[in-house]
Amino acid sequence: MDKDKDKRIAVLIDADNVSEKYIKYIIDEISNHGVPTYKRIYGDWTKPQLAPWKNVLLNYSITPIQQYNYTTGKNSTDAALIIDAMDILYSKNVDGFCIVSSDSDFTRLASRLREAGMYVIGMGEKKTPTPFIAACEKFKYLEVLASMASNIEETESVKTVHKNQENKVGTISREKLIEAIKTIITEISDEDGWAFLGELGSTLNKRYPDFDSRNYGYTKLTPFVASLNKFEIRSIKTSNPSITLKYVRNKE
Repeated sequence: MDKDKDKRIAVLIDADNVSEKYIKYIIDEISNHGVPTYKRIYGDWTKPQLAPWKNVLLNYSITPIQQYNYTTGKNSTDAALIIDAMDILYSKNVDGFCIVSSDSDFTRLASRLREAGMYVIGMGEKKTPTPFIAACEKFKYLEVLASMASNIEETESVKTVHKNQENKVGTISREKLIEAIKTIITEISDEDGWAFLGELGSTLNKRYPDFDSRNYGYTKLTPFVASLNKFEIRSIKTSNPSITLKYVRNKE
């Protein structure tokens, strides 16, 4: 876990497709995956609609990259972000990328970065097209990050959003997710049917990049799986009192 959080990540933001109101949640979420070594945001800063971004860039030490639209109908911002991403890739100074956009134009970029062995996180709004989501190793919905951050200190409020969020975010229905979990447990479990919960979570993310327990109103995977009422969960204490191993198996 600590090794994962040491990943050096280039954070590249498409200002044309992301609101400045999400910046805190973007940076906070990145800290769960690694250390942002590059923080750049792309757009035509002469446009008045990007003015709100200018007020937050200094607070988060994000470097604005100016890109004029030279031709009507062509998105020069996307091209500038893609070129920078490839330059950073070839510099070999990072372990991964976070592409913040709801634009499918970055699908091929995400695929190319993963082909090069990079850890790729995508962040965007619910309107993000499926191809871009699928191209990322993990994908986080900005509305969900904002919602969970707002409710994190109010346990009862978090509970009340479960039904509101189920089946409304992402590409995975609750029923499909239950079947996927059952299948994965069968594939990775020991002879007694128990599977390590951490491995279950990793496998789910590989098969469904936009899976996140927060999409369903839960801050952690364990309570989410327990809420499905289809699985048994057990905890095993280790010699380290701060570490408890979680295992899960299908109910008979």
